[in-house]
Amino acid sequence: MSPFLIISFIVGYFLLLMSVSHYTSRGAGNDAFFLGNRKAPWYLVAFGMIGASLSGVTFISIPGWVGASQFSYMQMVLGYLVGYLVIGTVLMPLYYRLNLTSIYSYLNKRFGFWTYKTGALFFLISRVIGASFRLYLVAMVLQFTVFDNWHVPFEMTVTLTIILIWLYTSKGGIKTIIRTDVLQTLFMLLAVVFSIASIVNELDVGIVGALSLVKESQYSQWFFFDDWNDKKHFFKQFFSGAFIAIAMTGLDQDMMQKNLSCKNIKDAQKNMFWFSLVLVFVNLIFLVLGALLYLFAEVKGIPIPAETDKLYPIIATQGYLTPLVGAFFILGLVAAAYSSADSALASLTTSVSIDFLNLDNKEDSSSEAKRKIVHISISILLIIVILLFKSLNNQSVISAVFTVAGYTYGPLLGLYAFGLFTKLQIRDKLAPFICFASPVICYILNMNSQVWFDGYEFGFELLMVNGAVTFIGLICIRQIKKK
Repeated sequence: MSPFLIISFIVGYFLLLMSVSHYTSRGAGNDAFFLGNRKAPWYLVAFGMIGASLSGVTFISIPGWVGASQFSYMQMVLGYLVGYLVIGTVLMPLYYRLNLTSIYSYLNKRFGFWTYKTGALFFLISRVIGASFRLYLVAMVLQFTVFDNWHVPFEMTVTLTIILIWLYTSKGGIKTIIRTDVLQTLFMLLAVVFSIASIVNELDVGIVGALSLVKESQYSQWFFFDDWNDKKHFFKQFFSGAFIAIAMTGLDQDMMQKNLSCKNIKDAQKNMFWFSLVLVFVNLIFLVLGALLYLFAEVKGIPIPAETDKLYPIIATQGYLTPLVGAFFILGLVAAAYSSADSALASLTTSVSIDFLNLDNKEDSSSEAKRKIVHISISILLIIVILLFKSLNNQSVISAVFTVAGYTYGPLLGLYAFGLFTKLQIRDKLAPFICFASPVICYILNMNSQVWFDGYEFGFELLMVNGAVTFIGLICIRQIKKK
């Protein structure tokens, strides 16, 4: 489809985001930026969190996974429900009771200064790398579909992208993002619905017939119990899903900052429980789309790309479906990526401002000026990291960096589990050594698991191992009470 048409849709979309930003940021100070004045309607938070949890990587990757892993991802999604239940009944009441703005302040109250700063640092590392990686992939798609035709350098594409995100988040912060995430979730879901409808129309089978094709195909298997060594084994994926939800939502400032913007704990819990139920159906729709993409490719003789992440972009944008589908695909991709990136930018600004500069919710002009400087600095940092990924020009290296960033949630899981389920104190100054050693140990385990453990291959359950290693390490540095 025409690059000019694509860019027109994107410009219109950002004008809409800027209008929302202008409306929501009037009179906004630090409290609005960090917590939305704690007046956010829970139903808006719940709907918007769907887009934030489904990043641009997920938007194009989940459909592509279906060819190799069928519907096994739903095993993990069902595990999410358990994790969200723990978040809603254990973690969120704790955060509200302590009246936290940054959730890592809990570590200061429970263990001390060094543990607190270590937890906040691990979040910063995870979010900077994670947000940069997701934006890098989206920028690459935009580059080859639009900007290469106009000979725009990749560096300019990335810089413009970050500037646009900075513009609509700079004043209102989380107060603005809660509203823009609603729009972004809507566009993302519309892209999927239009894609499914267009494929069904092209196959001329009707929606019921299309669902029957998916059910009878080789792609529709949900549950895998046969091979314990297989990454797709049910128990590995189910329990991994539960702990991933706890670690990457309940222990993540990005996701919890939106929950803390609700009026009270009851509204926050309603948000979490409804969000978790809706997310199950949204993920199922993505997998149905993935199966239909593969079936459509078989019928039309479209070669399956070696990198299956490209299957959805190829079918949506290269004339196999209507131009409207291509336009909504680009909008959905941008929306999915930016709903993750804008909240990451806001949460990173919040964490640096509170955890390292001790600004809290002060409304004086000096505090607001410092927060704005932090916001600009984080934006520049994201640009630098994205361009660093581009300079590496090695997908396996970049994926390895992204995977290592995922390991950093393990120490957070171990710290919070130790704090909540024991009454022990630790030698605070030794906590950073334990937290940095744990991901290294787990990385070594992962690289050698098939040799050391008779063919066993770690999947997402490595997060649980990471948390357990941290927990055991904290026991080793506990304070011994003298008689």
